[in-house]
Amino acid sequence: MTQTYRPLLYIHIPYCHHKCTYCVFYSVAGRRDTEPYVDALCRELVARKTDKPLKTIYFGGGTPSVLTVRQLARIVQTIGENYNLSQLEEVTLEANPENLTTEYLTDLADMHFFNRLSIGIQSFDDAELHLLNRVHNSQQARQAVADAADAGFGNISVDLIMGLPGQTAEAWHRNLDALVGLLTISAVKHLSCYELTLEPGSILERQIAQGRVALADDDTLAAQYALLLEWCAANGFEQYEVSNFSRPGFRSRHNSRYWNRTPYIGAGAAAHSFDGTVRRWNLPDVEQYITGAASGQIPFEEERLTQDDAYNEYVMTALRTVEGIDKAMVAEPYRKGLAEKIQPFVYKALVTETPTHYRPTPSGLLRADGIAVSLFA
Repeated sequence: MTQTYRPLLYIHIPYCHHKCTYCVFYSVAGRRDTEPYVDALCRELVARKTDKPLKTIYFGGGTPSVLTVRQLARIVQTIGENYNLSQLEEVTLEANPENLTTEYLTDLADMHFFNRLSIGIQSFDDAELHLLNRVHNSQQARQAVADAADAGFGNISVDLIMGLPGQTAEAWHRNLDALVGLLTISAVKHLSCYELTLEPGSILERQIAQGRVALADDDTLAAQYALLLEWCAANGFEQYEVSNFSRPGFRSRHNSRYWNRTPYIGAGAAAHSFDGTVRRWNLPDVEQYITGAASGQIPFEEERLTQDDAYNEYVMTALRTVEGIDKAMVAEPYRKGLAEKIQPFVYKALVTETPTHYRPTPSGLLRADGIAVSLFA
């Protein structure tokens, strides 16, 4: 059987200085075995090589910027030797401010490979950063963005989180005011702003169970989201997904392809891959990953999606985008049921129907996940 063409490559770097209170992505804090991990990662990249041209590459984590530039260069060299980069459009590196020294940024820019940085700021308030167990402070965050632009990175994305425990609408407004100060740096082209969610197994979950902190209520979240939309509209950022905003022409090309179920390769411990029908994920265990790569047998599990699974996934991801559900992308057996189930949301002005799409309104985007569940097969 011919392998499905997968134009995206995701690289997972599962190392962090500290574990953030809200995080449940697979990562390990304070570890120093990055060199054998890079060895293993390069072995997997060679084993899964393809001559089909890659469109985008994304280094995520964890915190990819905990690796040295030398280690990143080794991974990049392996990719260049085993993958077709003739059509490469975008290469993103996730990074934290505390790692982005001027020397690190200069050396990174000298590689001439990464053309997009996603900087995890999360808040411009030092007390909020302490609550989240972030390593950097607000001044380091501002400096990292400025230094990245000075080093030549012309496409910078900034991450923020809203709905933090105890964060009022006024405190959120101060975060947005601080962001305004960065807009003099023309390289800031993208904003990812996520609502803090309670994830099972996170430090935050334990803190809430112990009564140490409390999540923001729905009214506070709605007020903060409204402020965010106002800020983005006033400052030239267009919304293209529930949590993502960009200058015109600077959407995340990599993530946008995830949302329309484009196949991709994922390399690294806990990395997921998708071929259009089967989802595969490496086990979330650094030791097993390193050992498995050395023997040529990286442990993984996989799941073959049913037709219902594929439909449900598409509805869930499409409704989180401003384009919404493309009727032509919905398989024939589901079109009639979708048309019937979605009408109450059209009536409530949460979804707009056109001849070709079901598009969420601004109010609908805020409730996209709940609407999607109601439309599942």
